[in-house]
Amino acid sequence: MRWLLNSPIRNLVGGIVFVLTVGSLAIVGYLSQGWSVGDALYMVVLTVFTVGYGEVRPIATGPLRAITMGLIITGCTGMIFLTGAVVQFITLSGLQQILGHKHMSHQIEQLRDHVIVCGFGRIGNMLARELKAGGARFVIVERSTERLEEARALGYLCLHADASDEAALQQAGVDRARALATVLPDDADNVFITLSARSLNKSMMIIARGESPSTVSKLRYAGANEVVLPAHIGAERVAEMILYPAAAKAMQHGERNRVMERELHGLGLELELVVAEKGSKFAGQTVDEIENQVGPAFFIVAIDRPSDRMIARPDGAIRVEPADGVVILGRANRAEALRGFQGDGSY
Repeated sequence: MRWLLNSPIRNLVGGIVFVLTVGSLAIVGYLSQGWSVGDALYMVVLTVFTVGYGEVRPIATGPLRAITMGLIITGCTGMIFLTGAVVQFITLSGLQQILGHKHMSHQIEQLRDHVIVCGFGRIGNMLARELKAGGARFVIVERSTERLEEARALGYLCLHADASDEAALQQAGVDRARALATVLPDDADNVFITLSARSLNKSMMIIARGESPSTVSKLRYAGANEVVLPAHIGAERVAEMILYPAAAKAMQHGERNRVMERELHGLGLELELVVAEKGSKFAGQTVDEIENQVGPAFFIVAIDRPSDRMIARPDGAIRVEPADGVVILGRANRAEALRGFQGDGSY
Protein backbone atom coordinates (compact mmCIF):
# COMPACT_ATOMS: atom_id res chain seq x y z
CA MET A 1 0.00 0.00 0.00
CA ARG A 2 2.94 2.33 0.71
CA TRP A 3 4.10 2.30 -2.93
CA LEU A 4 0.63 3.50 -3.97
CA LEU A 5 0.62 6.39 -1.54
CA ASN A 6 4.12 7.41 -2.58
CA SER A 7 3.27 7.61 -6.29
CA PRO A 8 0.49 10.09 -7.21
CA ILE A 9 1.09 9.56 -10.93
CA ARG A 10 0.69 5.78 -10.55
CA ASN A 11 -2.50 6.36 -8.57
CA LEU A 12 -3.85 8.64 -11.26
CA VAL A 13 -3.06 6.26 -14.11
CA GLY A 14 -4.35 3.27 -12.14
CA GLY A 15 -7.64 5.03 -11.33
CA ILE A 16 -8.23 5.97 -14.96
CA VAL A 17 -7.51 2.43 -16.16
CA PHE A 18 -9.82 0.93 -13.50
CA VAL A 19 -12.75 3.24 -14.30
CA LEU A 20 -12.37 2.68 -18.06
CA THR A 21 -12.22 -1.09 -17.56
CA VAL A 22 -15.34 -1.15 -15.37
CA GLY A 23 -17.20 1.12 -17.79
CA SER A 24 -16.23 -1.01 -20.79
CA LEU A 25 -17.38 -4.23 -19.11
CA ALA A 26 -20.70 -2.61 -18.12
CA ILE A 27 -21.28 -1.40 -21.70
CA VAL A 28 -20.63 -4.93 -22.99
CA GLY A 29 -23.10 -6.26 -20.38
CA TYR A 30 -25.82 -3.79 -21.44
CA LEU A 31 -25.22 -4.58 -25.11
CA SER A 32 -25.70 -8.28 -24.35
CA GLN A 33 -29.15 -7.39 -23.01
CA GLY A 34 -30.17 -5.76 -26.29
CA TRP A 35 -29.33 -2.11 -25.50
CA SER A 36 -27.85 0.24 -28.09
CA VAL A 37 -24.28 1.54 -27.73
CA GLY A 38 -25.57 5.06 -27.06
CA ASP A 39 -27.95 3.97 -24.31
CA ALA A 40 -25.32 1.73 -22.71
CA LEU A 41 -22.68 4.47 -22.68
CA TYR A 42 -25.14 7.04 -21.33
CA MET A 43 -26.22 4.70 -18.54
CA VAL A 44 -22.62 4.00 -17.54
CA VAL A 45 -21.75 7.73 -17.37
CA LEU A 46 -24.86 8.57 -15.33
CA THR A 47 -24.16 5.75 -12.88
CA VAL A 48 -20.41 6.18 -12.48
CA PHE A 49 -20.66 9.92 -11.89
CA THR A 50 -23.67 9.38 -9.56
CA VAL A 51 -25.70 12.09 -11.32
CA GLY A 52 -28.97 10.25 -10.75
CA TYR A 53 -31.08 11.29 -13.76
CA GLY A 54 -32.81 7.91 -13.73
CA GLU A 55 -32.48 4.76 -15.81
CA VAL A 56 -32.25 5.07 -19.58
CA ARG A 57 -34.37 1.93 -19.90
CA PRO A 58 -36.31 -0.03 -17.27
CA ILE A 59 -34.04 -2.26 -15.18
CA ALA A 60 -36.58 -5.04 -14.99
CA THR A 61 -34.62 -8.24 -15.44
CA GLY A 62 -32.22 -10.00 -13.11
CA PRO A 63 -29.17 -9.70 -15.41
CA LEU A 64 -29.75 -5.94 -15.90
CA ARG A 65 -30.03 -5.41 -12.15
CA ALA A 66 -26.85 -7.44 -11.54
CA ILE A 67 -24.94 -5.42 -14.16
CA THR A 68 -26.20 -2.11 -12.74
CA MET A 69 -25.45 -3.07 -9.13
CA GLY A 70 -21.93 -4.16 -10.08
CA LEU A 71 -21.45 -0.92 -11.99
CA ILE A 72 -22.65 1.17 -9.02
CA ILE A 73 -20.34 -0.58 -6.55
CA THR A 74 -17.18 -0.78 -8.68
CA GLY A 75 -17.72 2.30 -10.86
CA CYS A 76 -18.52 4.71 -8.05
CA THR A 77 -15.69 3.31 -5.92
CA GLY A 78 -13.32 3.74 -8.87
CA MET A 79 -14.43 7.35 -9.40
CA ILE A 80 -13.89 8.14 -5.71
CA PHE A 81 -10.37 6.70 -5.94
CA LEU A 82 -9.70 8.57 -9.21
CA THR A 83 -10.92 11.87 -7.72
CA GLY A 84 -8.63 11.37 -4.74
CA ALA A 85 -5.72 10.58 -7.07
CA VAL A 86 -6.34 13.80 -9.05
CA VAL A 87 -6.43 15.87 -5.86
CA GLN A 88 -3.29 14.11 -4.56
CA PHE A 89 -1.45 14.72 -7.82
CA ILE A 90 -2.32 18.42 -7.93
CA THR A 91 -1.61 18.99 -4.25
CA LEU A 92 1.70 17.11 -4.12
CA SER A 93 2.93 18.69 -7.36
CA GLY A 94 2.28 22.13 -5.93
CA LEU A 95 3.87 21.25 -2.61
CA GLN A 96 6.93 19.74 -4.26
CA GLN A 97 7.39 22.88 -6.32
CA ILE A 98 7.07 25.13 -3.26
CA LEU A 99 9.31 22.94 -1.11
CA GLY A 100 11.82 22.63 -3.97
CA HIS A 101 12.09 26.41 -4.22
CA LYS A 102 12.43 26.72 -0.43
CA HIS A 103 15.10 24.04 -0.32
CA MET A 104 17.06 25.73 -3.10
CA SER A 105 16.73 29.13 -1.42
CA HIS A 106 18.03 27.59 1.80
CA GLN A 107 21.01 26.11 -0.06
CA ILE A 108 21.81 29.50 -1.61
CA GLU A 109 21.63 31.14 1.84
CA GLN A 110 24.27 28.68 3.08
CA LEU A 111 26.74 29.52 0.31
CA ARG A 112 29.99 31.32 1.15
CA ASP A 113 32.87 32.29 -1.17
CA HIS A 114 30.81 31.13 -4.13
CA VAL A 115 30.47 32.31 -7.72
CA ILE A 116 27.40 34.03 -9.16
CA VAL A 117 26.74 33.38 -12.85
CA CYS A 118 24.38 35.92 -14.41
CA GLY A 119 22.78 34.39 -17.50
CA PHE A 120 22.48 30.77 -18.62
CA GLY A 121 22.83 31.14 -22.37
CA ARG A 122 25.53 29.47 -24.44
CA ILE A 123 28.41 31.09 -22.52
CA GLY A 124 26.73 30.66 -19.13
CA ASN A 125 26.10 26.98 -19.82
CA MET A 126 29.73 26.32 -20.70
CA LEU A 127 30.92 28.36 -17.72
CA ALA A 128 28.70 26.42 -15.31
CA ARG A 129 30.01 23.13 -16.72
CA GLU A 130 33.62 24.22 -16.16
CA LEU A 131 32.89 25.50 -12.65
CA LYS A 132 31.24 22.22 -11.73
CA ALA A 133 34.18 20.27 -13.15
CA GLY A 134 36.50 22.42 -11.06
CA GLY A 135 34.54 21.79 -7.88
CA ALA A 136 33.48 25.43 -7.42
CA ARG A 137 30.25 26.36 -5.67
CA PHE A 138 28.05 28.61 -7.76
CA VAL A 139 24.51 29.86 -8.29
CA ILE A 140 22.92 30.80 -11.59
CA VAL A 141 20.65 33.84 -11.92
CA GLU A 142 18.42 33.55 -14.99
CA ARG A 143 15.18 35.29 -15.96
CA SER A 144 14.15 32.87 -18.74
CA THR A 145 11.92 30.06 -17.44
CA GLU A 146 13.01 27.69 -20.20
CA ARG A 147 16.72 28.18 -19.55
CA LEU A 148 16.15 27.99 -15.82
CA GLU A 149 14.49 24.58 -16.16
CA GLU A 150 17.44 23.44 -18.26
CA ALA A 151 19.86 24.53 -15.53
CA ARG A 152 17.80 22.81 -12.82
CA ALA A 153 17.72 19.61 -14.86
CA LEU A 154 21.54 19.66 -14.79
CA GLY A 155 21.46 19.90 -10.99
CA TYR A 156 22.66 23.50 -10.67
CA LEU A 157 21.57 25.90 -7.94
CA CYS A 158 19.35 28.45 -9.68
CA LEU A 159 17.53 31.66 -8.96
CA HIS A 160 14.62 32.72 -11.19
CA ALA A 161 15.21 36.47 -11.29
CA ASP A 162 16.55 39.36 -13.33
CA ALA A 163 20.23 39.82 -12.46
CA SER A 164 19.97 43.55 -13.18
CA ASP A 165 17.78 43.82 -10.07
CA GLU A 166 19.86 44.46 -6.94
CA ALA A 167 17.40 42.42 -4.87
CA ALA A 168 18.14 39.39 -7.06
CA LEU A 169 21.89 39.80 -6.54
CA GLN A 170 21.38 40.11 -2.80
CA GLN A 171 19.25 36.96 -2.82
CA ALA A 172 22.09 35.20 -4.68
CA GLY A 173 24.43 36.16 -1.83
CA VAL A 174 26.47 38.82 -3.61
CA ASP A 175 27.80 40.13 -0.30
CA ARG A 176 29.25 36.66 0.48
CA ALA A 177 30.43 35.75 -3.04
CA ARG A 178 34.07 35.71 -4.13
CA ALA A 179 33.33 36.25 -7.80
CA LEU A 180 30.56 37.22 -10.20
CA ALA A 181 30.44 36.54 -13.93
CA THR A 182 27.89 38.44 -15.98
CA VAL A 183 27.68 36.74 -19.37
CA LEU A 184 24.47 38.09 -20.86
CA PRO A 185 24.48 38.81 -24.61
CA ASP A 186 23.48 42.44 -24.04
CA ASP A 187 26.30 44.88 -23.22
CA ALA A 188 23.99 47.36 -21.47
CA ASP A 189 22.72 44.64 -19.11
CA ASN A 190 26.27 43.55 -18.31
CA VAL A 191 27.33 47.13 -17.55
CA PHE A 192 24.34 47.67 -15.25
CA ILE A 193 24.85 44.34 -13.45
CA THR A 194 28.53 45.16 -12.97
CA LEU A 195 27.66 48.55 -11.48
CA SER A 196 25.11 47.01 -9.12
CA ALA A 197 27.38 44.15 -8.06
CA ARG A 198 30.34 46.43 -7.41
CA SER A 199 28.22 48.73 -5.24
CA LEU A 200 27.11 45.73 -3.18
CA ASN A 201 30.53 44.08 -2.84
CA LYS A 202 33.67 46.18 -3.17
CA SER A 203 36.17 43.32 -2.95
CA MET A 204 34.52 40.68 -5.14
CA MET A 205 36.09 39.76 -8.47
CA ILE A 206 33.79 40.66 -11.37
CA ILE A 207 34.27 39.20 -14.84
CA ALA A 208 32.03 40.68 -17.53
CA ARG A 209 31.24 39.63 -21.06
CA GLY A 210 31.36 42.22 -23.81
CA GLU A 211 30.11 41.99 -27.37
CA SER A 212 31.64 45.22 -28.68
CA PRO A 213 35.28 46.26 -28.06
CA SER A 214 33.99 49.77 -27.27
CA THR A 215 32.24 48.32 -24.21
CA VAL A 216 35.48 47.22 -22.53
CA SER A 217 36.24 50.67 -21.07
CA LYS A 218 32.63 51.05 -19.86
CA LEU A 219 32.69 47.68 -18.11
CA ARG A 220 36.03 48.42 -16.46
CA TYR A 221 34.80 51.83 -15.35
CA ALA A 222 31.68 50.15 -13.93
CA GLY A 223 33.91 47.96 -11.78
CA ALA A 224 34.77 44.82 -13.77
CA ASN A 225 38.16 43.30 -12.96
CA GLU A 226 38.29 41.44 -16.27
CA VAL A 227 36.39 41.81 -19.53
CA VAL A 228 36.01 38.93 -21.97
CA LEU A 229 35.10 39.38 -25.64
CA PRO A 230 33.93 35.92 -26.83
CA ALA A 231 34.02 36.87 -30.51
CA HIS A 232 37.58 38.21 -30.17
CA ILE A 233 38.73 35.13 -28.26
CA GLY A 234 37.07 32.87 -30.83
CA ALA A 235 38.91 34.61 -33.67
CA GLU A 236 42.23 34.29 -31.79
CA ARG A 237 41.66 30.55 -31.26
CA VAL A 238 40.90 29.99 -34.95
CA ALA A 239 44.04 31.91 -35.92
CA GLU A 240 46.09 29.84 -33.46
CA MET A 241 44.78 26.58 -34.95
CA ILE A 242 45.74 27.77 -38.45
CA LEU A 243 49.13 29.31 -37.63
CA TYR A 244 50.28 27.05 -34.78
CA PRO A 245 48.53 23.68 -35.20
CA ALA A 246 51.08 21.75 -33.13
CA ALA A 247 50.73 23.97 -30.07
CA ALA A 248 46.96 24.25 -30.46
CA LYS A 249 46.64 20.46 -30.65
CA ALA A 250 48.85 20.02 -27.59
CA MET A 251 46.61 22.39 -25.64
CA GLN A 252 43.29 20.87 -26.77
CA HIS A 253 40.88 20.33 -23.90
CA GLY A 254 40.89 16.57 -23.73
CA GLU A 255 39.93 14.85 -20.49
CA ARG A 256 43.56 14.35 -19.51
CA ASN A 257 44.37 17.99 -20.17
CA ARG A 258 41.28 19.10 -18.25
CA VAL A 259 42.58 17.28 -15.18
CA MET A 260 45.99 18.88 -15.63
CA GLU A 261 44.42 22.32 -16.07
CA ARG A 262 42.40 21.92 -12.87
CA GLU A 263 45.50 20.86 -10.94
CA LEU A 264 47.48 23.81 -12.32
CA HIS A 265 44.61 26.17 -11.58
CA GLY A 266 44.62 24.95 -8.00
CA LEU A 267 48.26 26.07 -7.84
CA GLY A 268 47.41 29.45 -9.36
CA LEU A 269 48.94 28.56 -12.76
CA GLU A 270 47.53 28.50 -16.31
CA LEU A 271 48.75 27.44 -19.73
CA GLU A 272 48.43 29.99 -22.52
CA LEU A 273 49.51 30.39 -26.15
CA VAL A 274 50.69 33.90 -27.09
CA VAL A 275 52.19 35.28 -30.30
CA ALA A 276 55.50 37.15 -30.34
CA GLU A 277 54.47 40.05 -32.56
CA LYS A 278 56.94 41.76 -34.85
CA GLY A 279 58.41 44.82 -33.15
CA SER A 280 57.58 43.60 -29.66
CA LYS A 281 60.12 43.81 -26.87
CA PHE A 282 60.47 40.05 -26.44
CA ALA A 283 60.81 39.23 -30.16
CA GLY A 284 64.48 38.43 -30.77
CA GLN A 285 65.32 37.78 -27.12
CA THR A 286 66.35 34.40 -25.70
CA VAL A 287 64.16 32.36 -23.40
CA ASP A 288 66.48 33.11 -20.47
CA GLU A 289 66.42 36.85 -21.17
CA ILE A 290 62.63 36.94 -21.26
CA GLU A 291 62.19 34.86 -18.10
CA ASN A 292 64.72 37.00 -16.22
CA GLN A 293 62.73 40.12 -17.09
CA VAL A 294 59.29 38.79 -16.15
CA GLY A 295 60.48 37.05 -12.97
CA PRO A 296 57.83 34.72 -11.47
CA ALA A 297 55.03 35.95 -13.77
CA PHE A 298 55.51 33.10 -16.26
CA PHE A 299 58.03 30.80 -17.89
CA ILE A 300 58.17 29.42 -21.43
CA VAL A 301 57.39 25.70 -21.88
CA ALA A 302 57.29 25.47 -25.69
CA ILE A 303 57.79 27.44 -28.90
CA ASP A 304 55.82 26.74 -32.07
CA ARG A 305 57.33 28.17 -35.23
CA PRO A 306 55.20 28.37 -38.40
CA SER A 307 58.15 27.13 -40.46
CA ASP A 308 59.33 24.46 -38.03
CA ARG A 309 58.07 21.85 -35.61
CA MET A 310 57.14 22.75 -32.05
CA ILE A 311 60.11 23.04 -29.70
CA ALA A 312 59.14 21.52 -26.36
CA ARG A 313 61.10 22.51 -23.24
CA PRO A 314 63.22 25.03 -25.19
CA ASP A 315 66.78 25.66 -24.09
CA GLY A 316 67.41 28.99 -22.41
CA ALA A 317 69.64 30.10 -25.29
CA ILE A 318 66.93 29.71 -27.95
CA ARG A 319 65.66 33.02 -29.29
CA VAL A 320 61.99 33.82 -29.64
CA GLU A 321 61.53 35.00 -33.20
CA PRO A 322 58.78 37.29 -34.54
CA ALA A 323 55.57 35.35 -35.34
CA ASP A 324 56.53 32.49 -32.99
CA GLY A 325 53.72 30.93 -30.99
CA VAL A 326 54.93 30.80 -27.39
CA VAL A 327 53.31 28.43 -24.89
CA ILE A 328 53.73 29.87 -21.41
CA LEU A 329 52.89 28.63 -17.93
CA GLY A 330 51.97 31.69 -15.94
CA ARG A 331 50.44 33.05 -12.80
CA ALA A 332 47.16 34.93 -12.52
CA ASN A 333 48.96 38.29 -12.51
CA ARG A 334 50.85 37.65 -15.76
CA ALA A 335 48.79 40.05 -17.91
CA GLU A 336 51.22 42.97 -17.53
CA ALA A 337 54.24 40.78 -18.31
CA LEU A 338 52.60 39.41 -21.48
CA ARG A 339 52.54 42.87 -23.01
CA GLY A 340 56.17 42.32 -23.92
CA PHE A 341 54.91 40.09 -26.73
CA GLN A 342 52.73 42.83 -28.18
CA GLY A 343 53.72 44.88 -31.18
CA ASP A 344 54.13 48.14 -29.31
CA GLY A 345 56.99 46.56 -27.37
CA SER A 346 55.71 47.93 -24.07
CA TYR A 347 56.62 46.27 -20.80
